[in-house]
Amino acid sequence: MSFFVTGAAGFIGSNLCDALLARGASVIGYDNFSTGAPEFLVEAKKSPRFSLVTGDLLDTARLAEAMHGSEVVLHLSANADVRFGLEHPRRDLEQNTIATFNVLEAMRANRVGTICFASTGSVYGEAAIIPTPEDAPFPVQTSLYAASKVAGEGMITSYAEGFGVRALIFRFVSILGERYTHGHVFDFYRSLKNDPSSLRILGDGNQKKSYLHVKDCVSAILLALENSSSKVSIYNLGTDEYCKVTESARWIADKMGVRPEFEFTGGARGWVGDNPFIFLETKRIREMGWVPEFGIREGVERTVDWLAANEWVFEKRV
Repeated sequence: MSFFVTGAAGFIGSNLCDALLARGASVIGYDNFSTGAPEFLVEAKKSPRFSLVTGDLLDTARLAEAMHGSEVVLHLSANADVRFGLEHPRRDLEQNTIATFNVLEAMRANRVGTICFASTGSVYGEAAIIPTPEDAPFPVQTSLYAASKVAGEGMITSYAEGFGVRALIFRFVSILGERYTHGHVFDFYRSLKNDPSSLRILGDGNQKKSYLHVKDCVSAILLALENSSSKVSIYNLGTDEYCKVTESARWIADKMGVRPEFEFTGGARGWVGDNPFIFLETKRIREMGWVPEFGIREGVERTVDWLAANEWVFEKRV
C-alpha cells in the first residue's frame, strides 16, 4: 500500500516511516522541518519506496499535490508545545486544527479513504475516571493543545460520517524512545548536563504520568490499521502503569550517574493545563493482541541512552 505520513521527519513520524518501509510499503513523507530533523530520515531515504516532500500543511495546493496516489494518511504533524501554548495561542489553531482540516480536504481531493490521527490523552483533561477509557466524557479543556486535538477529532469523525472516510484516532500518553526531542526527559537531561547538583521540577513532583515507548506506539498503530473495520475507531495507547515525576527524575539522574537535589516550584500542576494524573485504560487495543514491549522505566532509560549518544539534538532545539 501507499502511505502518506505528515510530520515524517519528527520523532514518531520518522519511526513510523521506518516501520512501514520495513513491511514493504511505499511511503511519501511530508514535513516542513520546523521541528523535524533530516537526520531522522537517513534510513528511510535509502529505500526506493520512500519519497520526501518538503512542505507545510497550510500550503493546501502543495499538500494536495504531494498526497496524490496515496491510499492511507497517517497524520502525525502537530505543534506539541503544551507548556508554552498560551504564549502563542494561534499556533495550536493553525498547526493542529486548521492543518488537520487541510489534510482532510486533500484526502477528499485525492479520494484517499483512510486516516490515522495522532491525538492525545490530554483530551480527557483532569479525568474523573482513572484509568480513563475511550468513552469517558470530555471535561472542560484546560490546554490549547488538547482543545485543538478535540477539534481535529471532531472534524475527522464528521468527515467519516459525511464523506465515508475511515478514521482511526489514537489518544497517546507521552511517547519516549529513540529520536525523542521534546518533553521532560529531554529537559531534565539537558538541565543535569548543565548542573548535575540540582534539578528544578515544575509543580510538587507528585504528578502521576504514564509513558509509552515509540516502538510500542508504532506497533499499536499498525496493528489497529490492519484489523479495524469500523468507520471510526478510537484507541487509547499507553502502558498499564504510571510513575510520579520525581520517580522519573531519579531514574534519569541514576542513568546519568548524578545525585542532584530536587527543587520544586510548588503546586499540583507544573503549568496551566498540566494534568496531575494521566493514566489511560488500553483494553480496546489490547483485545487485538497488542502488548507493549517496554515498561515506563525502561522507556525512560532508553531515552536517556539515546540522548547521550545524540547530543547534537540539543543544539537543534536551542
